[in-house]
Amino acid sequence: MGCRIYMIFEIGMDHYFTIENPSEGLYREKGSRFLGFAQPVNNENEIRAELGRLKKKYHDARHHCYAWVLDTEGKVYRAYDDGEPGHSAGDPILGQIRSKRLTNVLVVVVRYFGGTKLGVSGLIHAYKTAAELSLSNAVIVRKEITACFDIHYPYELTNEVMRLVHDLEMKIVEQHFQEKCTTRVEIGINKIGKLEEKGQLMVDMGKKIELVKHAEGQLP
Repeated sequence: MGCRIYMIFEIGMDHYFTIENPSEGLYREKGSRFLGFAQPVNNENEIRAELGRLKKKYHDARHHCYAWVLDTEGKVYRAYDDGEPGHSAGDPILGQIRSKRLTNVLVVVVRYFGGTKLGVSGLIHAYKTAAELSLSNAVIVRKEITACFDIHYPYELTNEVMRLVHDLEMKIVEQHFQEKCTTRVEIGINKIGKLEEKGQLMVDMGKKIELVKHAEGQLP
């Protein structure tokens, strides 16, 4: 199991907002149906899987337009029009994600054509509304921005390390117990300073403990 590495949206910010559960919304206009689907995602593999699932389920639809955002700076994103006029579908969907300051979210709007053209302005309104409805039906949650550390220590220090984990409310990602043990933890970025301070104090007391910030990982 990997750690999740997050970018920071604002200086001093230690959290971000995403949706807790998949949700849906439906908008109708002049016979066309716009089915909105909002999905929490952690990476592009999950995005591809969800897009594939929806395309298979709604294979007879005219368009599958979507947008997604993955990092809290908003720099990792995509908007896709799927054959609709340029910027008439993907961008309005993306705009709804950004207006709610969400990340790690995919929104897909599936269109069944009703026989009447809506024009560019009509399409923009329809895709925006379907996306808005799907997100409005989701539960928005605040999550802590975290980082991962590997703690290396001899086996006899296990109890002290576990006490450190408990005191700083760290999440144990994985553990390896041998002559030299390793515990990988996930910690809120606002507590990193305390972790490094306590780790250095243990070193100054002659205890063989090492903290290594874990560089590998995946976006949430």
